This record gives sequence, structure tokens and C-alpha cells, in this order.
Amino acid sequence: QVQLVESGGGLVQPGGSLRLSCTASGSIVSINAMGWYRQAPGKQRELVGSIRRGSTTIYADSVKGRFTISRDNAKNTVYLQMDSLKPEDTAVYFCNAAILRGGYSYYNQYWGQGTQVTVSS
Repeated sequence: QVQLVESGGGLVQPGGSLRLSCTASGSIVSINAMGWYRQAPGKQRELVGSIRRGSTTIYADSVKGRFTISRDNAKNTVYLQMDSLKPEDTAVYFCNAAILRGGYSYYNQYWGQGTQVTVSS
């Protein structure tokens, strides 16, 4: 069994900052890419950013220069530092990871339960 647990969401004013965390636990052998997606009401889920085990990162154009993704491999944790937040960043943010479980020979995708981020004055 593998679980991804997110934390750090909440309400913030425009221009403010939040830091999301996501920790994977369970029978984990290895984690490849970890990332963050978001889904606003009435919209499709979209990639915010991802980071490979070797620290290569990609970001959606809408968050470049404002969001920073990082990871701590020893803690199986990925972070999303969100600065200069805008109302259009309001969404449920989901953690995603490609995980190799014990007893398996391939990586599977796992998702967290989501954490609400609301940017409003």
C-alpha cells in the first residue's frame, strides 16, 4: 500500500505565499518523478510542475517565475513554494508521484487526496 498525503493549503491574499508539502509512505522501493497538478471548478486538471529524481524541473507557463518545486528524496517528500499568488491560482492542488512498490517491476502513478488553495482578498 502506498499513500500520498498533502498539507499546507489554505486561504491567502493576492500577492501572498503558501508552501505545499506531499509525503509518500508505504512499501516504496523508488520514486521517479513527483509533481503537482491543480483543478479549478469547471476546469480540467492541469500540470503545475514536476521534478525528476535528479532534480530536473518543468513548470506550466502560468506559474513560471512564481512557483518553485523541490524534493527531499530521503523523506519521500515534494514541496511547492507558491509566491506572488493570484486569484486565478485558486484550485484544489493534487500531488502525484511515479512509485515503484516492493514486489513490483514497474512504476505506477499515485495521487494525493488534494488540498484547497484559495487566493482572495
